[in-house]
Amino acid sequence: MVDLSISSEVFIYILDLFGTMAFAVTGAFKAIEKKSDVVGILLLATLTGVAGGTIRDVVMGQFPNSITDPSYVIVTVLSGITIFFLYSHLKKHWNLFLKFDAIGLGVFAIIGATFAFNLFGLNFLAILLAGMLTAVGGGILRDVFVNQVPIVFVKEFHASASFVGIVIFYFILYFGGELYYATIAGIVITTSLRLVAMKYNWNLPRAKGSPD
Repeated sequence: MVDLSISSEVFIYILDLFGTMAFAVTGAFKAIEKKSDVVGILLLATLTGVAGGTIRDVVMGQFPNSITDPSYVIVTVLSGITIFFLYSHLKKHWNLFLKFDAIGLGVFAIIGATFAFNLFGLNFLAILLAGMLTAVGGGILRDVFVNQVPIVFVKEFHASASFVGIVIFYFILYFGGELYYATIAGIVITTSLRLVAMKYNWNLPRAKGSPD
């Protein structure tokens, strides 16, 4: 009989590495746009890929996975190298950057929520905090390091998409749903909301008189 707990752990681990890769790609894109050399590209790819999870682990009192498991840094370095060599073919496809950002957002939001659920059970505040930190931490540091206002503060339905996905994830578990299905649903909802928001230029309300 298959051990479902082990299968779930492997599934979450693979998703976490995939999210790391997706965010690392966005970091590499940003670094190249800012005319960084190959070292700067790899550093920003790594920072973007692992920062959110590292911040989450520290806040939750855990030793960061990105330090104990070299797979995370290997994934970010390989992603940075790949974009370094392929950028001349990809630079016309700006939407690729945005899609990877949306995928990374969705995966990391729910991976963070899953991390908190495994530690604290159905503690909504812990799940929300872990999910949001994982989702936006890397992107915020990425933008700060290239001297831009973080996209999460000024642009589109970004952190809000993570919030909705995490809430859906929580309620599926609260009403007895399986972790596997809650994870898939949360990722799909978060990523889809982000992509739809980009397509239709959804933005949350701003204060009257604020600059464009």
